[in-house]
Amino acid sequence: MFYRRIAALTAVAAIALAACSPAASTAPSASTGGGTATTAPSAPAASTAADKCVVGVSWNNFQQPRWAAKDRPSMQRTITDGGGIMLDFDANLSSTQQLTDVQTLINQGMKVLVLLAADDKVGAAAVKLATDNGIPVIAYDRLIEDPSVLYLSFNNTDVGVAEATAMLAKVPPGTADKPANYVLIKGHPGDANAKTFLPAGWDQAGLKAAVAAGTIKILNNPPAGTFTDDWDTTKAQNNMEAIIDAANKAKQKIDAVLAENDSTALGVANALHAKSYGNVPISGQDGDTANLQNVAAGIQYVDVWKDANQLGKAAGAAALQLCKDPTIANVKLPDGVVDAASAPAKGNAVVDFTTPGGNKVKSLILTVQPVIQDSLQKILDAKWLTKAVLCQKAILPENAANAAAVCK
Repeated sequence: MFYRRIAALTAVAAIALAACSPAASTAPSASTGGGTATTAPSAPAASTAADKCVVGVSWNNFQQPRWAAKDRPSMQRTITDGGGIMLDFDANLSSTQQLTDVQTLINQGMKVLVLLAADDKVGAAAVKLATDNGIPVIAYDRLIEDPSVLYLSFNNTDVGVAEATAMLAKVPPGTADKPANYVLIKGHPGDANAKTFLPAGWDQAGLKAAVAAGTIKILNNPPAGTFTDDWDTTKAQNNMEAIIDAANKAKQKIDAVLAENDSTALGVANALHAKSYGNVPISGQDGDTANLQNVAAGIQYVDVWKDANQLGKAAGAAALQLCKDPTIANVKLPDGVVDAASAPAKGNAVVDFTTPGGNKVKSLILTVQPVIQDSLQKILDAKWLTKAVLCQKAILPENAANAAAVCK
């Protein structure tokens, strides 16, 4: 079970009980996504807040493994190594709680907000809270339609292109008489990644044209596919099981499943297993451990790896700069902060990004890397996973025939 958590990740000398805000002093102790107990911190002392860069981080959730395992520790190390203080909350999928958390961080003296928003509406409200108090905001990995934010993410359209390109190569379009049957499993409907960027990438790769030509048929809610509230694995599994039942009833074979991210892809894999459906190529993104294990075992075909360690480091570096100069347009990542393979294609300085709503926001967009069985070595080379962990499922007898070469 996940519990709401708040952690101050800095030297205890920087914390002074005398400066506690009411909200901070009553916050509960909690458990981190990694299982380490923490106690709610006091607000930084007034003198410390004046001298230090206090970065507040509001996480919508830790249900998706990458946030606590990858993004958070990389961000924290960058901030503390740069002399700053990081305070963070997990809202545990509660929109109301996320806004409360942002207000608490304001009360605690944060100078920059890093915001993984629940959705665009919560994001807009949180940005207003922060900017009304003169606090710059980094929209972390989820777009907020507000020209005042710094949008920091991976190229999510490229994620969609990579997913669909790999899947279309694995399961090509058929003919008008015998089309390939695809299932589209999308993420949270309020997230711009799920409703705009990833589908746009799928279409750029040729999915839309194939559907229009009748050589690919979308079996679930055509042509849009099925959204998954909160990107939740169990909800994705339930949705996929219903799709399998409907396909069986209609005597239709499922040839491929385009799932937008790893938590939904895991739900799809679980559903296929529960229904004894057999092996169907599945896409995903994020590089979650369970999904890369599925790639190694031949259960998931492609995982678009977003090196979240690099995104966390980029956010920490940008936050430190915004403490010194709150002008978003002046942000530039120091050379070497982000590894070359993940570095922004347009350089380390912020660039304009046109949103689906027609707004222009300053952005830093990192590069993604698709991974199939033949390219799993890059995961090992980056020390993202050890070979022993990566190959846990691949060495099981039931998966041995489809296992990746790196696991044999």
